[in-house]
Amino acid sequence: MIPESPGEPEPAPESAPAAEPAPEPAPGLSPDDLLAVLPRLTRLSSAFSKGRLVDRAAEAAGPSLDRPAVGVLVALLAAGEPLRIGEIADRMQVVGPHVTRQVQALEKRRLVRRIADPHDRRASLIEPTETGDEAARRYVASLLGWFADVLGRWPRQDRDDLLRLLARFADDVTDRLALPEAGDEGEDGEGA
Repeated sequence: MIPESPGEPEPAPESAPAAEPAPEPAPGLSPDDLLAVLPRLTRLSSAFSKGRLVDRAAEAAGPSLDRPAVGVLVALLAAGEPLRIGEIADRMQVVGPHVTRQVQALEKRRLVRRIADPHDRRASLIEPTETGDEAARRYVASLLGWFADVLGRWPRQDRDDLLRLLARFADDVTDRLALPEAGDEGEDGEGA
């Protein structure tokens, strides 16, 4: 047996996958810049969870409405028009069967109803009933009221900057998450 020279790395076993290189930060951003944001994002997420902000808003929406049910109602409220199940799912960024179950439960509670799609007789659209619309509005009012209290003391320019940058950040994160990652094809049986 011949020992390897100290300067040569030991070859990797053939069955071990090659490690993917870490993505490079965007020009002008150092790893330290990005690392400084992480504790703030974690703290913010924890504050929302521990403060039960969304749960409180769901409670304000109506008796025993859970987050997914309220999500359907808010998607319909935001659209301002009846939507197909697939459109609701896209807006909520969930799969269609999840929305179908929620819509069926909301129909039983008379918070939404199906109407004929005027462009396709085979399809139906979902619209909130008056009660469902009121529940969605109470939910949104509760959330917006909470944020208005937090931001009420901020100067107008700071609020405008936050809203502009937060919208941009949310759009960019959503777009990035929608991109197929290298090697994703075939993992769940679907390609990009």
